[in-house]
Amino acid sequence: MNNYLLTAGVLFALGTNAALAHVTLETQEAPVGSTYKAVLRLPHGCGGKATTAVRVQIPEGVISVKPMPKPGWTLQTKKGKYEKSYQLYGETLTTGVKEVDWSGGNLPDEFYDEFVFRANLTADLPVGQMLYFPVVQECDGGAAARWIEIPAAGQEEDELENPAPGIKLLPKK
Repeated sequence: MNNYLLTAGVLFALGTNAALAHVTLETQEAPVGSTYKAVLRLPHGCGGKATTAVRVQIPEGVISVKPMPKPGWTLQTKKGKYEKSYQLYGETLTTGVKEVDWSGGNLPDEFYDEFVFRANLTADLPVGQMLYFPVVQECDGGAAARWIEIPAAGQEEDELENPAPGIKLLPKK
């Protein structure tokens, strides 16, 4: 019995550490029709190499994106056309930020950092579902970690090797 508990404890600890190794969002749920502050947590580099760029893809229904600059990093956004138009503060929006890129920095593997942007979650996003923000982390020497996997219907996020960070969409307040 004690060996069973020890084995279960070790497996739990390993599973927990594996989950902590992924890029995650600090706040993992938010109501639709609200402003969301996304804080992407990068716990490490790529195979021991320093992180030099972070790119996050913005999903449909996330509008009015404003990233936070980071000292020592170059900040760029890529804009594009939305699949449909959205209303925000009396304006009709048909285009906006589709990707946020921080580059040119140097985050050694042994350090942790956060990359931040704020956005509006449209009211028509599907309540109760997950919304994913695929992230590509580039490192020295051309190494990269692609946190872009999104679970298929019925698949658990824990089954993925490189899951995209995501949030659970809650009802509008």
